[in-house]
Amino acid sequence: MALAKELMGHPLISQRPSLVLSASHFKKKTHTTQFSIKPFDRRPRTSKYGVVSAISEDLVKTLRFSTATGDRKREEEEKAAVKFKVRAVVTVRNKNKEDFKETLVKHLDAFGDKIGRNIVLELISTELDPKTNLPKKSNTAVLKDWSEKSKTKAERVHYTAEFTVDAAFGTPGAITIMNKHQKEFFLECITIEGFALGPVHFPCNSWVQSQNDHPEKRIFFTNQPFLPNETPDGLRKLREKELKNLRGNGSGVRKLSDRIYDFDVYNDLGNPDKSSELSRPKLGGKERPYPRRCRTGRQPTDTDKEAESRVEKPLPMYVPRDEQFEETKQDTFAAGRLKAVLHHLVPSLKASILAEDFSDFGEIDDLYKEGLLLKLGFQDEIFNKFPLPKGIVNTLQESSKGLLKYDTPKILSKDKNAWLRDDEFARQAIAGINPVNIERVKTFPPVSNLDPEIYGPQHSALTSDHIIGHLDGLSVQRALEENRLFMLDYHDIFLPFLDRINALDGRKAYATRTIFFLTRLGTLKPVAIELSLPSHGPNHRSKRVVTPPVDATSNWVWQLAKAHVSSNDAGVHQLVNHWLRTHASLEPFIIAAHRQLSAMHPIFKLLDPHMRYTLEINALARQSLISADGVIEGGFTAGQYGLEMSSAAYKSSWRFDMEGLPADLIRRGMAVPDPTQPHGLKLLVEDYPYANDGLLIWSAIQTWVRTYVERYYPNQNSIQTDSELQSWYSESINVGHADLRDAEWWPELNTVDDLVSILTTLVWLASAQHAALNFGQYPYGGYVPNRPPLMRRLIPDESDPEYASFISDPEKFYFSSMPSLLQTSKFMAVVDTLSTHSPDEEYIGERQQPSTWTGDAEIVDAFYGFAAEIGRIEKEIEKRNSDPNRRNRCGAGVLPYELLVPSSEPGVTCRGVPNSVSI
Repeated sequence: MALAKELMGHPLISQRPSLVLSASHFKKKTHTTQFSIKPFDRRPRTSKYGVVSAISEDLVKTLRFSTATGDRKREEEEKAAVKFKVRAVVTVRNKNKEDFKETLVKHLDAFGDKIGRNIVLELISTELDPKTNLPKKSNTAVLKDWSEKSKTKAERVHYTAEFTVDAAFGTPGAITIMNKHQKEFFLECITIEGFALGPVHFPCNSWVQSQNDHPEKRIFFTNQPFLPNETPDGLRKLREKELKNLRGNGSGVRKLSDRIYDFDVYNDLGNPDKSSELSRPKLGGKERPYPRRCRTGRQPTDTDKEAESRVEKPLPMYVPRDEQFEETKQDTFAAGRLKAVLHHLVPSLKASILAEDFSDFGEIDDLYKEGLLLKLGFQDEIFNKFPLPKGIVNTLQESSKGLLKYDTPKILSKDKNAWLRDDEFARQAIAGINPVNIERVKTFPPVSNLDPEIYGPQHSALTSDHIIGHLDGLSVQRALEENRLFMLDYHDIFLPFLDRINALDGRKAYATRTIFFLTRLGTLKPVAIELSLPSHGPNHRSKRVVTPPVDATSNWVWQLAKAHVSSNDAGVHQLVNHWLRTHASLEPFIIAAHRQLSAMHPIFKLLDPHMRYTLEINALARQSLISADGVIEGGFTAGQYGLEMSSAAYKSSWRFDMEGLPADLIRRGMAVPDPTQPHGLKLLVEDYPYANDGLLIWSAIQTWVRTYVERYYPNQNSIQTDSELQSWYSESINVGHADLRDAEWWPELNTVDDLVSILTTLVWLASAQHAALNFGQYPYGGYVPNRPPLMRRLIPDESDPEYASFISDPEKFYFSSMPSLLQTSKFMAVVDTLSTHSPDEEYIGERQQPSTWTGDAEIVDAFYGFAAEIGRIEKEIEKRNSDPNRRNRCGAGVLPYELLVPSSEPGVTCRGVPNSVSI
């Protein structure tokens, strides 16, 4: 033994080297901007539970055999005879509000705890007992003082438990908990004190159910990360068991207390049992491809056995228990829902009034000054309809005075009439709520990719004559060569659906194309709008081009054409870029992560904050936003065909390998590769606020992810042999995105670079991309004329019967084309809720338990460096917003671009980048 100790201290033992590389080394590999986090060197790591020796395995074996078997057995017996106590500090988070039933059960549990119905814990070692070949365990222990502290009002309550372990116990690796109470409790964390190695942390953040509902013990692991093949012997079976528990068996109706993650198609959007008009096609499958969602197992409808039965609000939809909103988030979301409830009561009272059009812009302004109920004069009347005691009604009346009164949207804050200007219309294409559709014009006129046998000629009605007078003296060819022509092209996504959309009551739409010219000042200006309808024969005029106005009549036509473009833009933004490309496409990766990656897997720890609340908000969306007769159908041009449009976009244009920011910019022709530039590409619109700021965050994420990945994967073999990692990625594609699984563009997962790219894309989509597309919805869309979600009339020409009424009163015609008062108010309520940050929001660069979320101290330090870089990015964005040379974000009446400013206060702020898709 003396020889072994001497050798283990010999200089041959590998010491952990400095993990900091030079900035120049990193730049050569990634072309990202320098900041304080330096990537880790790919060198052997120390073990999580002891020093890794650099001496040969043969020598170690020789040393082991040189130790007499009898001596080792005697040593183990001596250690077992020596016992000592360790203490657990268990942090439980209380609910702020409890209903009567919860309070009653809480008192019963306090009484039961006194007579032995306790919370029982058991500590598990990383080592196996050589006698039993099972993990070493402590004695069982119970939480102390539960009944005494049951009336504590603090948000967090700390309990203790005392374990007895022997000297041969080794290092703690897991803890099991049995809840013998009747009520679930939220376990935040556990810290074990008393071991020589120092405090041992267990980050839990999970609901522990009563054994009456879930009789198996809950398993929690320490914060030490382990790849599958590194898992200590004492934890291997527990690791496998916990993953098996989370996967379930693919059958059964899920209970709200379950923690089971599984896949299903979108077959729960319609309600055919209520009405045939509420039947909706299944999304997912060959006919209508779509990502998969979280399975609930509800029974099929009576009318359609392929459709899943509905759960209507306020009843909750199933998501695994730990995915549900925490209390603060629930309260924030409920406040928005109360607005929606009132909106549903309003039509029954004053339907005839609410169906009216706005008569002028002043009536829209009144929604911000007076509120809807006061404006219509029946705030008292609506509350008399509540079947509630008078005292409660009075309280509701008092607290609701602002419920249907809206804050003035940010678009009106600096220049009330800015939205009418062409330069603002163009600016929003690169600095508004949907800056991800604009593309460089590569051929002019544009050409459709739709089948000409079905949809008519592929060529556009746009000609050089339409735009030549607006190109600052350049020819069209020269403008193309100088990369000065850009486009919003909604032709192919809308045209296949227009006949059905325009047959809906109160819906009228075109498939639009808008051409922009890049001026010498770096700003864009619209030079032509093409409005297309389906072709119905050779003599049918299906295409029309509108150009900037030259007189009063053409000015009104131009404003209406821009409104139709904005309506197209709003629909594609909501149904494709926002819902499909962030919410829906991320869900399969999240489900697969919980099913295939252990909580102790380092990649799960990396992704964990970027998965928070996404399954819950997606379930709520299926319940009331994207469902039949839901908010999206009621408020957007596409109506009941919106999700079919989303499916068509998924089939034709969604590619995971193009979802990262640099790849997307290059695909749209907004940038070209350039290794001399800080981010490896050159923007063709230099002042492109979304891209300028987004590349800063993208690079910070990429550097953090590379630092993290290289820490755990020293070579590509370690990637290929990681069974959990490969299963996660395979299941995300082959099950979660099953309809596209055979696509050739899916990235491989064989190397460190592959993994860095995949993870960077996922973190980008969950954080910055979603923030850029979501939190400006009310600030920009809350003023409906700026961004109408639907249009109700086409633009008449001289041959149309409506033309005379348009000429006689163009303002009235304009407002009759816009959403009605009721449609506007409902839409405003929804985007107000969707644009709201909850007080418990976690922003990029933040984590729960920031110093103990991982037991790898050097990764904790690296994360603090990442957070510091995010802070520097925020200062840089603020500086850019004050730079008068950046005309697309600074100037008289110009809104600063703050959607990618990382931090925010709660509420509607038009800024802030949360870690995850949480609203």
